[in-house]
Amino acid sequence: MTDFPRGFAFMLEGLRLIQRPRLRRFVLVPLLVNLLLFAGLLYAAYGWFQQLMAAVLDYLPSWLEWLQYLLWPLLAISALLIIFYSFTLVANLIAAPFNGLLAEAVEKHLTDQPLPGGESWKQMLKELPATLFSEVRKLLYFVLWAIPVGLTFLIPGLNLFAPFLWAVFSAWMLALEYLDPPLGNHGLLFKQQRERARGHRLLTLGFGTGAMLMTLIPVVNFIAMPAAVAGATALWVKGMKGQNPG
Repeated sequence: MTDFPRGFAFMLEGLRLIQRPRLRRFVLVPLLVNLLLFAGLLYAAYGWFQQLMAAVLDYLPSWLEWLQYLLWPLLAISALLIIFYSFTLVANLIAAPFNGLLAEAVEKHLTDQPLPGGESWKQMLKELPATLFSEVRKLLYFVLWAIPVGLTFLIPGLNLFAPFLWAVFSAWMLALEYLDPPLGNHGLLFKQQRERARGHRLLTLGFGTGAMLMTLIPVVNFIAMPAAVAGATALWVKGMKGQNPG
């Protein structure tokens, strides 16, 4: 059971790592992507929310206008959840090519050894299609599991455990997302990455829980992605590399 808090600690280590002078420059592009994307999603969501509220109020008869005070917070929370998940998925998709460079730099910092055939901007562009294809595969994997997990919210009795199941699922998916850059740098495909993660379940879930909590903290969530990539790289070097799944 010590693996879970140990995995969580790797997320905190990632937060410390990205503050290193030699690694800061690799954080700038993901940070800029996060800021622009979040601002765009927030602007779009605000306009959508205003239109939705107007449509709902027009639909309600006058004697039910009091319902707007109940509907407003429900719709606002729904909009925030949509922003959160859209922001996380799209930001990771856009910044995926740069995360490989960050993972390489962190691993070199931790081991003082360059990766065989290390990454370069030219190499990154060459592998861009494969990187984006990997992101699409992860998105499909997410959707295929999100549907049955999401349906538990609708099943009486089981819906009591639905929030816990969704939290575990979210932690697992975020861990897979951020383990991809360091493991991908060593030629491990998505299927192999899942096998490694399953071989270290508590370690992976502890790390994913830390990543999930950081993405929920306003302002801090802007640096959650690079911090998680750095933390996942530390997890790979210190907790998974050279170890076969058990």
